Amino acid sequence: MSTDVTEGADDPTDWRSVEPLDLTPILSASLDAFYESGFHGASVREIARRVGVTVPSLYYHHQSKEGLLIALLELSISDLRSRALAANDAGDGDPVQRLTNVIFTIVLQMTNRARLAALEGEARYLGPENWERYRAVRKGVEGLVLDIVHDGNTSGDFDADDPAETTRAILGMCQVIPRWYHAEGVHSPEVVARKYVEIALRMAGATRAPDMPTNSEPTEHAS
Repeated sequence: MSTDVTEGADDPTDWRSVEPLDLTPILSASLDAFYESGFHGASVREIARRVGVTVPSLYYHHQSKEGLLIALLELSISDLRSRALAANDAGDGDPVQRLTNVIFTIVLQMTNRARLAALEGEARYLGPENWERYRAVRKGVEGLVLDIVHDGNTSGDFDADDPAETTRAILGMCQVIPRWYHAEGVHSPEVVARKYVEIALRMAGATRAPDMPTNSEPTEHAS
């Protein structure tokens, strides 16, 4: 049974650039339907109609409407985790640079793939098994940022009174970006990413400035 999620994704190790995802037709239609109507408001019949396939054909690829949702959510969070790990590695052990890189790539994904990232709010409709799978990967991203803040406190590069709460606050502000960001707005994804890096560093009590990442190629706005 096919569970392919894309017809070709970009390299997550290139964490300074987020390219458009080439979703399969079924997942592209599902993303549109979930974004427009929410998980409960969208129907499998409507998604199948958008794709031009029968409902049984759609179920051949994804066993249920929840299967469509978890495929999109796992695609988003797994790619984000891969990018965050690559960004962290590029920091060469420096907590300030590591946090800078990780927040930069997270915000790039929240802006360039705002509709996909917005599905986070629909994760509450997942069943227990799918929720635990999704939560485990999401916790990996949170754990990475928490480790960076702890390391920065230990090295004297950060002054965060409560690393856990600081981490939740930093990630929380990033997670709401898809609710307000519009590709037609004044600021590009890279500009927003730089602003959020500066805010995150202040929240962590950074004692010095980092080398701000740059995106050498213009980033296209995507799902």
